[in-house]
Amino acid sequence: MSTPTEHRTAKDWDKVRMDFHTSIMVDTALSSLAQNLDGADWPLPGKDETPAKYIDLPFEELRLVPGINGHPEHIDQLIDILEDTLAFDNPFGEMVAQSTAASAEENPLLKTLVRLEIPTDFPIEDSMLSADVKAFCKLEKIATLEEFANFAQKMPPQVVVGGDFRTLLNALAHVNEQTLAAVLPFRIGSKGLHLPEALAHLIDSLTPAERLALLKRNGLRLSEAEEKTAAGIDRARFAGLQESLGQRIARIQELFAEEVRGLPAMIKEHGSLGRYLVVLGDPRKEALVAKFIEPMLPKAAPAAAQAEAGKGGFWSALTRWFRK
Repeated sequence: MSTPTEHRTAKDWDKVRMDFHTSIMVDTALSSLAQNLDGADWPLPGKDETPAKYIDLPFEELRLVPGINGHPEHIDQLIDILEDTLAFDNPFGEMVAQSTAASAEENPLLKTLVRLEIPTDFPIEDSMLSADVKAFCKLEKIATLEEFANFAQKMPPQVVVGGDFRTLLNALAHVNEQTLAAVLPFRIGSKGLHLPEALAHLIDSLTPAERLALLKRNGLRLSEAEEKTAAGIDRARFAGLQESLGQRIARIQELFAEEVRGLPAMIKEHGSLGRYLVVLGDPRKEALVAKFIEPMLPKAAPAAAQAEAGKGGFWSALTRWFRK
């Protein structure tokens, strides 16, 4: 690391740039790498601001790059970002090296999936992994969680991964349920993947303005500040949002077809749709997920579920929030 009075040297740069040539993060935005490391934002804007832009340059040429010329502190930060990314991912690299020697039946990542009863054929595309990771997986023909785990097992130990790719790998390696629940429709303290969490992730994937516009359209009272934010979604954009949601809900319904068929029984077991969804822990999210689920139920089920809930509680709030 550099100090306030000393800047990084050509020797520092040559070492880290050569080490980084084997990283799959070479085309990842420097701003994203900085955020992953909880460091200061990378100061230079632009889609081409990635390690690949710089690591082929010798130190003297690096110093002349526009935006860096005259700012040795930017070179310091660039080296720090690359070094810290490599260092942060090294422990996982060791785990990959060990698992490479194991047979497919001994793959620790697959064992975690089986232990938690997470379907190994769940599509990567339907996870909450970042667009960059999904694009990488598509490029490498990694379509399912099983293929993801097998790819990780076969990766050479010198390959460094970061971002959401590393997040999911570490979560599976260390059985981190909280992290798994952030990228998969997994329920902490339970097993398997679940319809309510999948629909909740759909809501999480929306922008704040889209979420608020959706709540407003369904009758929820918003604060003055939320009203202003929701107003940013005009009719045309909201119509597009509805169409997109319809397609994505249909996809989720297909993935969780068995759970959809069992909804009436599960609602009866919990006493109401509201109680079935309380596991989500967010009344607003529960309200929207309930709206997504209602069309999946037999016609009599929503009314029966609402009647069973009685006065007060979730459904009482829901009837105040949504127009009938």
